[in-house]
Amino acid sequence: MSSAEGDGADADATDDWRAGLDDVDARLIDDYQSGFPVAERPFGVVADDLGIDEGEALDRVKRLRERGVFRRFGAVLNPPVIGSSTLAAVSAPEDRFEEIAEVINGYRQVNHNYRRDHEWNQWFVVTAASRETRDRILAEIEERTGCSVLNLPMLTDYYIDLEFPVWNDDAFARESIESTEAAATRISESATGDLSALDRALLVEIQDGFPLTATAYRDVADAVGADVEDVLAAIERLLADGCIKRIGCVVNHIVTGFRNNCMVVWDVPDDRLDELGERVGELPYVTLCYHRPRRPDQDWPYNLFTMVHGREAEAVDAKIDELADDYLPFDHERLYSTATLKQTGAQYEELVGDGG
Repeated sequence: MSSAEGDGADADATDDWRAGLDDVDARLIDDYQSGFPVAERPFGVVADDLGIDEGEALDRVKRLRERGVFRRFGAVLNPPVIGSSTLAAVSAPEDRFEEIAEVINGYRQVNHNYRRDHEWNQWFVVTAASRETRDRILAEIEERTGCSVLNLPMLTDYYIDLEFPVWNDDAFARESIESTEAAATRISESATGDLSALDRALLVEIQDGFPLTATAYRDVADAVGADVEDVLAAIERLLADGCIKRIGCVVNHIVTGFRNNCMVVWDVPDDRLDELGERVGELPYVTLCYHRPRRPDQDWPYNLFTMVHGREAEAVDAKIDELADDYLPFDHERLYSTATLKQTGAQYEELVGDGG
């Protein structure tokens, strides 16, 4: 998974979340999850496209953020390219579940944590500037909780994209889209990114989002002590290099009705991983698809992970049935998220060559 392993299912979702919103809001929500202009006055560019003025464009995004439709405005970072990231899990005893969650969530580098309906019941993502820092955190979690950690770094990315239209009544993500593009991209556990000093400072500064101002990039430039022209060029470069996946308004899928998601793990023949990973990644309702290692010593035989998001659990299950019947006729398990324990963007204390 990327910086986002999915959304929890425990938050209150407002069925009438579109009440009081109009067609301009709809375009902001569906069209600007990515591709937000990299320009000194980005809301002016967006306003021209929407046929409104700059102040109104900014006010609308602020209002949607305040309503919870947007989680934040800014960049979605790509931890496996910037540094080292892994999906991990523990089997927390029920009488210690909250205590263990508190320990895990106490690490800034843990940016997602979910309860899932499985023996391995607490799933979290660790992002760090280096593999050494990542593994140190996992070792500390084992020591502090007394729980064995299932460490499942991403080895191949077939398709990862939590951007999908929500201004609709689709039962599952991208119901109205025919296909998406997928490709096998190998991921190094020891990646550090070819980052300049400005790149590092920028990524740490923007990890929580951009300021919601008419001059967002200039404000970021001021914060890192750089010229705005240099910051704009660096942002473009980080996008091109894949360190930043997209820039836009990050939608809260729970608030917009996509309350149900399921992580499905599959025992796929190793010699068919790329063939099947790419084929399944092209299915529009598969929001995430990637290869992670088996851990037979921890009774974990699965090597292909997929995610499906939907408004109703029945719709999600139906699409997983379709996956199993038509594309992946292999042993699998369905791990529904039942509670969000922590959810933020990828977080870094610092980004330096040795990971800090």
